[in-house]
Amino acid sequence: MPMADVYNIERQKVSEIELNGFVFGSDVNQSVIYEVVRMQQAARRRGTAASKGRSDVSGGGKKPWRQKGTGRARVGTTRSPIWRGGGIVFGPHPRDYAFKVHRKVKRKALVSMLSMKYNENLIFVLKDFPMEQIKTKVFRQVIDKFEWNKVLFVIDQSRPILEMSSRNLKNVKMVRYEGINVYDLLNYCEIVFLEPSIKKVEEALLS
Repeated sequence: MPMADVYNIERQKVSEIELNGFVFGSDVNQSVIYEVVRMQQAARRRGTAASKGRSDVSGGGKKPWRQKGTGRARVGTTRSPIWRGGGIVFGPHPRDYAFKVHRKVKRKALVSMLSMKYNENLIFVLKDFPMEQIKTKVFRQVIDKFEWNKVLFVIDQSRPILEMSSRNLKNVKMVRYEGINVYDLLNYCEIVFLEPSIKKVEEALLS
């Protein structure tokens, strides 16, 4: 069974915790990771790009010249796409880029990412992160003590002081266990769990 050291905020090892082998010891499936990340990025696209077709461009109501006898090509409107100032052919229109993947695929991708991070020794567990008041400086000192570069914190419940102490730090993000996702796990280097959140993540992925 996978094991992880549990530290306090002074970087002192206080205990060990046994991790679930399915969640942190599975084979890494790159294809499902790719599919879920693509889904998450597609859902974030605004899809507001728009262009005007010939029916949307103002003007062009009068036929420029008569149909026959001028020696020129027949034209019905000056707002034709081949004319300057005309409409756009096959231009972008507002659309929703989002698509869905099966729940089992999402779960497999999460398990693969957690297993990959564990194999790379980038999973850390903190016994607790006690803070009595909002202090970004104190939070930064803990980050520096562990020498973390770009870190994602997974917490077990709402912790306003902790969350507000970290929100101004550039390469730090804090999510509750139910909000853990593949894109964040891939985007951040180190993943730090508060000890109670480990079991909650395992329970969610095994249910």
